[in-house]
Amino acid sequence: MLLRIENVIAGYGGGDVLRGVNFEVAEGSITCVVGPNGAGKSTVLTVVSGLIRPRVGQVIFKGQNITGWNPKRILTSGLAQVPQNHSLFPMMTVRENVELGAYTLSDSALIRRRYDQIVEMFPVVRERANEQAGSLSGGQQRLVEFARSLMLDPALVMLDEPSMGLDPKTLKDVFKTIKDMQEAGKTILLVEQNAKAGLNLADHGVVMESGRVRLDGPSASVLNNPEIAALYLGGGIVAQAQH
Repeated sequence: MLLRIENVIAGYGGGDVLRGVNFEVAEGSITCVVGPNGAGKSTVLTVVSGLIRPRVGQVIFKGQNITGWNPKRILTSGLAQVPQNHSLFPMMTVRENVELGAYTLSDSALIRRRYDQIVEMFPVVRERANEQAGSLSGGQQRLVEFARSLMLDPALVMLDEPSMGLDPKTLKDVFKTIKDMQEAGKTILLVEQNAKAGLNLADHGVVMESGRVRLDGPSASVLNNPEIAALYLGGGIVAQAQH
């Protein structure tokens, strides 16, 4: 397992959002976390990336306990995150935005090599390199954010709601790129509001409700579990469904 989240209780301002979260992310997999608004999905990523420290529990990455590490140390250990909200600098060029992903590196030759490798996976970076990032569509900006996240060659890439605001065609392109990233050797932890699309893409599915994991298993079995319908229709998942 590349990542293990063990009995994590965490929140903001004294209120617990996560109430004992446990799940694992296998190396080389796409793991998709789904659940209704307020379930704690994005908070899981916030804990893993070091932006908030759990009150209880721990995060194990590559066999190391990274709980309490600062975000920069976590980033340089091989764990990158693409946030939910667009985060490019609109007045900077696409190339400049991508190269910012290597801000902790001082080896300019290595930065150039990484950039050249990434361009092969992201045609939009090659074709629009010298244009301002603000001129791109929402979907194109999302792909540039993916490209930027790879500049430090992370082992694990966390994607927070990458489909948000995208039309169906653009969503298809973004999800294809996520699959390409996996095939290039990256492990993906994906939080997704589009449960069906996210679970169809993933190898492993995690369903959260009210700060807890309610279903956890191969994505196909999670997607086909009759209890998931109850969750998305506003009901709860019965306790015996947890496994």
